[in-house]
Amino acid sequence: MPVEGIRDASRRMVRELGFLKPTLAGTALSASAVHAIVEIGRGHSMDAKALGVLLLLEKSTVSRLLAGLCAQGLVQQSVDERDGRRRLLLLTDEGRKMQSKINAFASDQVERALTLMGPLEGEQVSRGLAAYAAALARLREERLDPAPTNHREAAVREGYVPGLTARIIEMHGNYYSIAHGFDHVFEARVAEGLGGFLPRLSSARNGIWHASLNGRIVGSVAIDGEDLDDAAHLRWFITDDLARGTGVGRKLLSEALLFCDRSGFARTRLWTFRGLDAARHLYEANGFTLIDEFEGRQWGRPMREQIFERERPEGA
Repeated sequence: MPVEGIRDASRRMVRELGFLKPTLAGTALSASAVHAIVEIGRGHSMDAKALGVLLLLEKSTVSRLLAGLCAQGLVQQSVDERDGRRRLLLLTDEGRKMQSKINAFASDQVERALTLMGPLEGEQVSRGLAAYAAALARLREERLDPAPTNHREAAVREGYVPGLTARIIEMHGNYYSIAHGFDHVFEARVAEGLGGFLPRLSSARNGIWHASLNGRIVGSVAIDGEDLDDAAHLRWFITDDLARGTGVGRKLLSEALLFCDRSGFARTRLWTFRGLDAARHLYEANGFTLIDEFEGRQWGRPMREQIFERERPEGA
C-alpha cells in the first residue's frame, strides 16, 4: 500500500499551501477563519453549530472564531425568519470582498499548478483528492460509530422520502464543486429540475429511487418519462462519496432501467459530459452508447457535453 507516499505528499501539500503559516490565502486571516469565510459565503443556511460541524471545530472555538470575524466586520448574524431561536451567518460587504480575494488567490494557485501537469494528470489529481478526502471523513465517522459501515449493505427504495430533495442537491453540489469546479449555477439547475419533476411523481411514467445507509441517503436516480417525446430521461444519478465503490450505483441504475423496460419505453436517454469515466463505464456496461457530443454551457461553464442512449432489450 502507498502509505508512505501519501503521507509524504500530504506533508508537502500542507507546507506548499501555507497551512504552517499563521495566515492563509494571501490574507491576514488564520486558516480556520479563511475556511469559515469560504463556507459561509457559499450561501447555505448556516448557523454557528452547522459551521462547527462542517469545520470539525468545538463550540467554544467556533464562538471565538465568529466573534473575531464579526469584530472585523466580515461576518454578521441575523435571526432566521422561520425559527427565531436560530441565528444565521452572513457575509458583510467587506466579507464578500474578502471571499472574492480568497477565491481568486486559491483558484490562481490551483490553475498555475495544473499548467505544470497534463490534462489527464489534473483529472487524476481531482478524483484522487476527492476520494481520499471522502475516505478520511468515512474513517472519522467510523471512529464515532465503531460498527463497520463497509460491511453494511445500502438499501435501495423507490419513491419520495422527506429530505430526499435536499440530499440530491447536496450530493450533486458537493461532488461537482470538488471534482469539476461547478458553482451555484449548477446547483441551481439541479434544484430547478427537481422542483419541476417531483410534483409529477404521481404519474406512472415517472419514478425516483434512493439508497440509504445507516439512515442516511447516499445515492439517487430518477426516470422522467414525460419531458422527452420519444424516450425515458434518466436524471439525478449520483452516489455519495461514502457509498462509491460499494455497488450502490449499479443497484440504483438497475432499478431505474428495470422500471423503463417494464413501462414499455423503447429507449432511455441521459445527458452528461466528458470526463466522468467511472459513470461512463457503468452506462456502457448497461447498454448505453454515446450518440452525440458537443460544446455546451448548461452546467455554468463550457463543457464537452454528451448524450447516451440505451435501446430497450428485445423480449424485455
